Amino acid sequence: MKPDGSKTGLVESFSYALQGLEVVARGRNFRIQAAVGAAAIVLGFVFGISATEWIVIIACIGVVLGFECVNTAIEEAIDLGCPRRDPRAKLGKDAGAGAVLIVSLAALAVGMIVFLPRIVGVLMP
Repeated sequence: MKPDGSKTGLVESFSYALQGLEVVARGRNFRIQAAVGAAAIVLGFVFGISATEWIVIIACIGVVLGFECVNTAIEEAIDLGCPRRDPRAKLGKDAGAGAVLIVSLAALAVGMIVFLPRIVGVLMP
């Protein structure tokens, strides 16, 4: 809903989402995660991974980048609501960052399961 109580149109909603993504994409962590995701996509093409592996890799990339967007939203909301240092604000920010860490480590494990045997096979035929 808009501040005047009217509904937001579909195109306008997508525009807001893209604006938010543009802001988040400027962040260092998002760019690193996106680069790792892009590397996984390149490796997927290089090694000719299966359709199932593609689904899992793409899902992992989406989850990690999505969690980074949510974490950024949490951090910004906390900064807006609590501009001074507060242990509760720190906990909220740290918990959001921890969630990103968990999904990132899970995605790393998936990447290792999918790609490490192939990389080792190339390096040690």
